[in-house]
Amino acid sequence: MFDAPSIIRTKRDGGVLADAAIDWVIDGYTRGAVADEQMSALLMAIFLRGMTSAEITRWTAAMIDSGERFDFGDLGRPTVDKHSTGGVGDKITIPLVPVVLACGAAVPQAAGRGLGHTGGTLDKLESIAGFTAELSKAQIRGQLAGVGAAIFAAGELAPADRKIYALRDITATTESLPLIASSVMSKKLAEGASSLVLDVKVGKGAFLKTEAESRELAATMVELGNASGVPTRALLTDMNRPLGRTVGNALEVAESLEVLAGGGPDDVVELTVALAVEMLATAGIEDVDPARTLNDGTAMDRFRELVAAQGGDLTAPLPIGAHAETVTAGAGGVMGDIDAMSVAMAAWRLGAGRAAPGQPVQFGAGVRIHRRPGDPVAAGETLFTLYTDTPERVAPALAELDGGWSVGTQPPRIGPLIIDRIG
Repeated sequence: MFDAPSIIRTKRDGGVLADAAIDWVIDGYTRGAVADEQMSALLMAIFLRGMTSAEITRWTAAMIDSGERFDFGDLGRPTVDKHSTGGVGDKITIPLVPVVLACGAAVPQAAGRGLGHTGGTLDKLESIAGFTAELSKAQIRGQLAGVGAAIFAAGELAPADRKIYALRDITATTESLPLIASSVMSKKLAEGASSLVLDVKVGKGAFLKTEAESRELAATMVELGNASGVPTRALLTDMNRPLGRTVGNALEVAESLEVLAGGGPDDVVELTVALAVEMLATAGIEDVDPARTLNDGTAMDRFRELVAAQGGDLTAPLPIGAHAETVTAGAGGVMGDIDAMSVAMAAWRLGAGRAAPGQPVQFGAGVRIHRRPGDPVAAGETLFTLYTDTPERVAPALAELDGGWSVGTQPPRIGPLIIDRIG
């Protein structure tokens, strides 16, 4: 028989947790038999002491077993999913799902809401009038069989992870590699897709700041997926500066619609197409060009069908914050680098994100970036526009943005968006 203090003590002292101990503590916490205080202590011990590969594998399996595991093997076409470790302006799921769908794969996409500085895909999509992500298992299956894709709240998938994730955010244990890997993969493996592609972020706006850490995380998750019989690969992608020109909820939906219409920022298009190529390859779909679906309108058609199936109305105007404030250039020159974390924190201060689970967000809050790194800038030109429904939030947002950008005489050095491929 196990008890929480003994398990905490084992990990606190650098020991390895037995499989049965991991099963017991995950089950106990899910049922409420292990207290928040005890799980908090264990999470901190894991944060400080780490986990072996075997521990991470068992921890992930125990979280999967805490709830349902979907199976879409009878759909008649390959299913593939994508997960991002969280970034700034990372709206890629919105154009990516219909692109992959238009190329012949089915996409069961469990997504989350934002917490802390990273925006949540569901918050963005729920800024569309009527859109709901709260789908039952029967609704998900029916939509996959009909439309071919569903973007839904994880719900009954890995309920242990839902509780632990919320606890990690308020106990400063978010940036633990074993806990990130097991959190991501428990939901994704429970989701039932036959293959998986990961977008692992590197840089200032990522949870893990160094390439070495992100590379280790990617390799760990790829190993977890492949060991579970789900072909998995990962791209390491740059998150030192925001993706695209918008950070927020409705702002990012509007930009995604530009991409689906054949336009939009180059980096958003590049990453959308690159991830689509990987997803289609793992799904065994060849001789298709995902970029073509953006230019010929088929991806936009699939997105309209997806949104309509989930109650959304794309003809209704997207919300925008009632109060706008601009940041202008004091002198002309060249736009320097833009710090992703500064922009993310500004958007969060404006109301685009939440400080605790369950808090409402402002769908119309966020930051529009008018000049990207390397763009020419004229004196007095608008560089950023900040939107919010609560004007008192502007000053704290401006303080977050201050120091996160510059205008100089030389363009900044910008490395590749896609750093490497793992798996």
